Amino acid sequence: MTYPPGPYGYGYAPPPPPPKPGVIPLAPMTFGQILTGAFSAFGRYWKPLLGVAATAFGVATALVVGAVLVAWNAVSDNVDRLSNIPNGQDPDIADIRGLFLAFGCVWLTGMLSLMLANTLVYAAVPVVAQEAVLGRPVGFAAVWGRAWSRAGAVLSAVVLSMLAMLVPVLLFIVGFGLMMFGMLAGIGASGSDEGVGTTIAGLVFFFGALATIPFGLWLWVKFSLAPAVAVIEGAGGMNALRRSAGLVRDSWWRIFGCTIATVAIVAVVSWAIQQVFSILAWIPLSTLNFDADTAPTEVLRSMSAVMGIALIGSTACQAVLAPLQPLVSALLYVDQRLRKENLGPTLAQAAGTSFSQ
Repeated sequence: MTYPPGPYGYGYAPPPPPPKPGVIPLAPMTFGQILTGAFSAFGRYWKPLLGVAATAFGVATALVVGAVLVAWNAVSDNVDRLSNIPNGQDPDIADIRGLFLAFGCVWLTGMLSLMLANTLVYAAVPVVAQEAVLGRPVGFAAVWGRAWSRAGAVLSAVVLSMLAMLVPVLLFIVGFGLMMFGMLAGIGASGSDEGVGTTIAGLVFFFGALATIPFGLWLWVKFSLAPAVAVIEGAGGMNALRRSAGLVRDSWWRIFGCTIATVAIVAVVSWAIQQVFSILAWIPLSTLNFDADTAPTEVLRSMSAVMGIALIGSTACQAVLAPLQPLVSALLYVDQRLRKENLGPTLAQAAGTSFSQ
């Protein structure tokens, strides 16, 4: 019988496994190892992760609730007047303008609050991932302090990377608006050609949005490691984007597949959790009886319990699941450095273990 030559052939011990001081081995990994490492890190460091996420999204939710209450107090009279308009009478433009202004303020508050909450989570997760790779403990105070100190750099990196997807989104919004305007103009003109040009222009914008989506997706993946770079390497926003693009180079499809698979897993779990809260939210509504004489204000007050339960469920779901995808991105960042920069010996030395290949 012939055995393969080399130091690990017949009569020799198998090669030693790479050291694993923390949640991942200090060697290039498969997606399964990265995903397992992310769940292991979540299990070991759930207190600081959920602490930061719950604090961030709790404050964001409180801001949105406050904005809703202020807006409702400002426009409740407008709602009453609009609901009591006699048949054939046009509504007052001031009442409609007030409703749109209140809705816009609530929407803007919600978007800014959610962006800041996600920024804190994206800044906190690499702190935890860095210690999880080395197998070192870390508490909420340390994670919060480092996350807060790097929040500005992470926010700039996230905003700049989001601009990659802004072009197709704006093209889609403009195209949809032009198509709707053109179709309504054609209907109002009783089947004439009026509005055809506007509709065609809207279709051009719409197809332009579809054409730019691949480019935006390509940039999004190239910049997906920027938050980890901004926290672990202390880089600024633009430098983090450049560094992320360099690490992703020649590995775009692999990182795209890992990121999309993680997003899909998180989306399915989030959908399942929110379905449970949606069922719970509609239980109190099923016990209420509304008739044609019920005022809109009474309906809204009665639905406050429904909206409250749904808001609690959404906040809890965000707090629990928000760290998972950034954890995978942070471990992908470590994996790329292990592959391209031979980071294993440095990490082993930092963890106090020996490294052999």
